[in-house]
Amino acid sequence: MADPVQLLAERFRAAIDRTFPQAAGADPLITPCKSPEIGDFQSNAAMGLGKRVGKNPREVAAALVQAVDLAGLAEPLTDKSIAGPGFINIRLRPAALRDALSAMDTAGLGIETPADRRTVVVDLMGVNLAKQMHVGHLRSPVIGDCLARTFERLGHAVIRQNHVGDWGLPIAMVTRRIADQAARGVISLDSLTLDDLDAAYKTAQAECERDIAGLEAVKRYGLGPKALAELEEQVNGATESFTAARQTLVKLQAKDPAVYRVWQRIYDVTMKVCLDVCAALHVNCTAEANAGESSYADELAPMVDDLVARGVAVPDQGALIVRVDAPDKAADGTPMWEPIKEPCLVRKSDGGFLYATTDICAVRRRVQKLGAHEIVYAIDARQNLHIRQFAAAAIKAGYAIHPKTGRPARIAHAAFGAVLGEDGRPFKTRSGESVKLADLIAEMFARAANAVQTRSPELAGDDARRVAEAVGIAALKYGDLSTDRVKDYMFGFDRLLSFEGNTGPYLLYAFVRIRSIFRKAAERGVGDGWKAAPFACDLPAEKNLALALLRYPGAVRGVADTLEPHRLCQYLYDLAGVFSTFFDQCPVLAAETPAQRDGRLRLCDLAGRVLADGLGVLGIPTVERM
Repeated sequence: MADPVQLLAERFRAAIDRTFPQAAGADPLITPCKSPEIGDFQSNAAMGLGKRVGKNPREVAAALVQAVDLAGLAEPLTDKSIAGPGFINIRLRPAALRDALSAMDTAGLGIETPADRRTVVVDLMGVNLAKQMHVGHLRSPVIGDCLARTFERLGHAVIRQNHVGDWGLPIAMVTRRIADQAARGVISLDSLTLDDLDAAYKTAQAECERDIAGLEAVKRYGLGPKALAELEEQVNGATESFTAARQTLVKLQAKDPAVYRVWQRIYDVTMKVCLDVCAALHVNCTAEANAGESSYADELAPMVDDLVARGVAVPDQGALIVRVDAPDKAADGTPMWEPIKEPCLVRKSDGGFLYATTDICAVRRRVQKLGAHEIVYAIDARQNLHIRQFAAAAIKAGYAIHPKTGRPARIAHAAFGAVLGEDGRPFKTRSGESVKLADLIAEMFARAANAVQTRSPELAGDDARRVAEAVGIAALKYGDLSTDRVKDYMFGFDRLLSFEGNTGPYLLYAFVRIRSIFRKAAERGVGDGWKAAPFACDLPAEKNLALALLRYPGAVRGVADTLEPHRLCQYLYDLAGVFSTFFDQCPVLAAETPAQRDGRLRLCDLAGRVLADGLGVLGIPTVERM
């Protein structure tokens, strides 16, 4: 085991169990020391234990100091190891630190295959047919893909899902309009673009929007026959368009060949742009991940019938609802969800289904067919109530109960805030339109290319393009992921592309800096004997780098536990800073002895691999030169 936090926790937990059996299993609360001069780690358990066992915290700490066995791992503890109200400071032995680094120096970098390998479904996209992806679509795939990569890195089975809005009346509206334009020769289905579809979508919606309020106002205030005729014409025309759209929906649901062919073309055009954007962002989302609302269409009515037959869904003013204000209890008596006063509506009074109906159906498929132990939704924070409602309804219905474990799947909302412009308002174009995501990516790549050309004019051709792409992706994704996801964040090209500060390009440069050490070593004829050398851990800067490296497995696990990628971003930024201090204070190739040089080279190698691996978890590619 490479992680000293886990090793220390095991030793302290055993001491707690022996010394205070009434508090057996208590968390030893092992954390890194904030002040390296007093120790490497500390146990903060004494304060909580004091309350549980009715003793003074320092008395508890003294008892633990006497009981804990840290032989071979840390320096002996004494009364001087106790600070403040009961903190126990711990300093690792250099040999133990080297052993831990050696254990970490494997392909897995200290991340072991889990004993409880789980299947995790990550809902990481939610595009709608016939609509351009805009800046508001940036965060879901970036955050969702990072979380999927995190679970994969930890050894779990991950299934990505792109929940496409490809069904229902709005889609029927645009399908009808495109079919009509194609029939009249106004457009060609073969040359259809997403811009064409986006315009048709807006026009179709406007055509079906009846100005009932305007007509009533004309009648109420007697605005004259001309105004009355205009409003009646608008309402009648919109009614005809709406009725035609309803008829198209019926044909679409029946998969009428002519209508379905137009719909399929709309689907193909939309999804090509979506998947091209994902590829440009290095987001792992392919056509296999697509799970459109259309794929659930035939399952909705039978599922609602099942909910009614079992009394899960009940009538309410002509509609059907699932009440989720009184949670069911698990076998151990704990509530299976937090009570929600607002019921989950699964069928409207007119017989129509809702987004929640489809989402409950999706939970059923993901748990019962795909075997999900956990479902993560990387979705806008404004959807929190909706997600809690359908999740609770799915658990109440039994659809979220895993068929093998008999326990509810964890249904988690990785909620995120909005992308703001530098003025602090929602990010828009100068004309007030939403920024197209493809345009945003293209501009970032163009600016990254200029930045790379300025910094490294010797780069050209494919090398320059590859570096610029990596820098652009790092700027976009790290800028998003390094922010606490529930918060809004301000988008600024210059800030995100900076090679200084807590940015993606800075971390790329830190990695390139490490790799350059080994190129210079090869140029000087240094062999690879350093690969078997003892790690350099004696000087403070060496030790601080070693301790920072050993925190990597815990940082990755922390992202999986909290669904907060910014924790890994902060770790990597801190690691880069610690390495920079080490590099400044501990000459590597100019070390005093070959043994010291080799020990530091091995430390550099591990730092480079951890940095590259962490960036990979974030979905950011690395480059060897910059």
